[in-house]
Amino acid sequence: MNTTRAWVIDLFGFAAAGVILGVVGPFGTFFNDALPQRVAYWVTLCLISGAVIGAAVRGIWPPARRRGLPAWAWVPAVAVVITVPLGLLSRVIAIGFWPGVRQAVGWTEWYGQALLVELVVLALYVAAHARAGIRPAAPAPTMVTVGTGEARILDRLPRRLGRDLLCLQMEDHYVRLHTLEGSVLVLMPLTRAIAEIGNLEGLRVHRSWWVAREAVQGVIHNGRNLRLRLTSGLEAPVARAKIAELKAAGWLAG
Repeated sequence: MNTTRAWVIDLFGFAAAGVILGVVGPFGTFFNDALPQRVAYWVTLCLISGAVIGAAVRGIWPPARRRGLPAWAWVPAVAVVITVPLGLLSRVIAIGFWPGVRQAVGWTEWYGQALLVELVVLALYVAAHARAGIRPAAPAPTMVTVGTGEARILDRLPRRLGRDLLCLQMEDHYVRLHTLEGSVLVLMPLTRAIAEIGNLEGLRVHRSWWVAREAVQGVIHNGRNLRLRLTSGLEAPVARAKIAELKAAGWLAG
């Protein structure tokens, strides 16, 4: 979700929604001015809302998932909060287009309408990204050989992410598969994901991370703590218990 491509797709979708709302004219806007003005109003609002919703979801979703908090528990709260500035901004823009709105619609009614729109849009946004970003795990094999054979984990990557696996990152009951093009969540334990690595060269450097050897670009020293800098810019922590193993494998100097 944090790639430029993902943001462009998001904002394009919000702009398209703005065009549709401009044509339909909900909440009485159908009777306000001509079609171009309505479309301009709704596209402007949708793009601003899209940027705010996108930033809010990207900031809240990862820690909420780590704490096991389901989306239905935080989506309404986020909608209530972001509707305050967005509702105020939408009212200011609406008055700029149609000054009569100031007398026709009160603040309470305006906030209620804005909250309904933001709640629906936010819920659909989260549902769409959850469906696109989380891929179900296939049935477990009866016998798994680690470190040999075909890298079956690559079959879990959508085509848009390519086949160059950089690392695996555990997130609660999920594993995030990282490539240079982005990442995807898969519902499976990290141990099982590592069992599907096959002949890909890499090591489990932390209880929550497996890293491909060719993905390592450098080592970051912070006192006694070490992190591996990957080619994508990610930094994978190294457990102290793993330092000797990484040195023996030639990943670390000395």
